[in-house]
Amino acid sequence: MGALGVVAAYLIGGIPFGLILVRLMTGADVRESGSGNIGATNVLRTTGPLAGILTLVLDAAKAWFAVWLTGWLSGNSELWMSAAALAALAGHAWSIWIGFKGGKAVASFVGAYAALTPLPVLAVVLLFVLIVAWTRYLSLGSIIAAGLFPFACWMILHPAWPVLLSALGAAVIVIYRHRDNITRIRAGEERIFSFRRTAG
Repeated sequence: MGALGVVAAYLIGGIPFGLILVRLMTGADVRESGSGNIGATNVLRTTGPLAGILTLVLDAAKAWFAVWLTGWLSGNSELWMSAAALAALAGHAWSIWIGFKGGKAVASFVGAYAALTPLPVLAVVLLFVLIVAWTRYLSLGSIIAAGLFPFACWMILHPAWPVLLSALGAAVIVIYRHRDNITRIRAGEERIFSFRRTAG
């Protein structure tokens, strides 16, 4: 049953809430605006705070639910729940529902690991907030928080190997999905964070 949970986690993680919400609210395809991303940041910039916040919450909630569901199916097996957390991120980043494309998986990362490793997630979320408040770069906060997440897991939990490997995999996915942001940060061209709508 654990394997079934992992498959379900990928499918649930792939639900493109940003795309669905923008289409319901405006009739537009968010992939044709701003960065073309389906995640909360692009939804915020192209459609406004309400849509952005709803996308953030739903993307986190779907990943949390995916891990919880796998735990229920597998008797709270750390192995299967760790695999499900990664599957939920992969589903969001490479969604089967939209041609294996997707978002950068930050909200899904928070939701999935809030279910699996809540204290390390809280630690890196606080770090994320501090970095964004200092630099106003959401992407930089996401990259650093994700990169330090496996270390936070190890320091706080001393977890079993499936959890630690899952944390490492999550860091790789999030950082890889931000590779264009890394290029823009190095070039001094990354956009700063604002609650204002900046594109149609």
